[in-house]
Amino acid sequence: MESILAPTNLGLSPLYQGHEPGVWRAPDVLMSAGLEEALGPDVSITRLPRPAYHPEPPEGTCIRNGYAIRQFSVMLAGHVAHSVQQGHFVLVLGGDCSILLGALAGARQKGPVFLIHFDGHSDFRHPGNYDARRVKSGVAGMDLALATGRGEAFLTQWPGVSGPLVPDERVFQIGERESHDPDFAWPDITATAITQNDIFEFQRIGRAGTSLRIKTFLDAQTETAFWIHFDVDVLDQAFMPAVDCPGSPGLSPADMHAFLTPLVSDRRCLGMTVSIYDPEKDPTGRCAQTLVTLLGHLAYRGGRVPGKSPDSSAREGA
Repeated sequence: MESILAPTNLGLSPLYQGHEPGVWRAPDVLMSAGLEEALGPDVSITRLPRPAYHPEPPEGTCIRNGYAIRQFSVMLAGHVAHSVQQGHFVLVLGGDCSILLGALAGARQKGPVFLIHFDGHSDFRHPGNYDARRVKSGVAGMDLALATGRGEAFLTQWPGVSGPLVPDERVFQIGERESHDPDFAWPDITATAITQNDIFEFQRIGRAGTSLRIKTFLDAQTETAFWIHFDVDVLDQAFMPAVDCPGSPGLSPADMHAFLTPLVSDRRCLGMTVSIYDPEKDPTGRCAQTLVTLLGHLAYRGGRVPGKSPDSSAREGA
């Protein structure tokens, strides 16, 4: 197993003038909070350099830090590709959701992949549903759209990859909580071949029903590898308020453990990106401990390590 620390906040917009999103600190904070110990001494750790953040889009695009995201993604892709080719499971710790692009670009060097996308938002902003020529935008709200080939070419076309990083029919999005809002920004996702299981569907069919849907989706092509994206804002804000856009309803840590354990234990799984935890919004460190417990239990491809169960963390966080 290899863990790649990706301390980037390039995909987020500032909350106010002079603000710089604090998610870049997440990888080191999680490691210091016990994740490095939980992962064990045999796990290789790679720390990428932190890129410089600029609140205003560069000339030629309305995407904040757009060209810097391209550069960082290519660097990340190189590390992921090398690790995957060595047969290692890769845990990429961000940082914001833009890390998905580099991770997939690296994973794709081994061949086609499926994507299991856990996120409280579908992150499907693209030029078809907003004015990309006028509106400043952050990649953290666009990562799934970009990964499926929607958006500016410098963030949809990647070295060694033909077509989009992942076609619509190979994506399963789980956890969207805004789809029932009358002003839902990305309703066009329902017209795509992306498989969706929003939080309301989860409430209807539960863990067992959702797990069965994921298994059926992946087993349709049994030999194809897959990647997991875990945006921690898919967790209900009762457990995970330390994100840029917390909300309810959402999954519990125990729900995520139930979903992730069989996925990371599957030898087709190449790796996982973890994003959007903001230590600046976690003054007590409670949210860091929730994630350390959850990710520590997954460190050995589903094997358990000493410590409290996700269910006990969920009870404490309630």
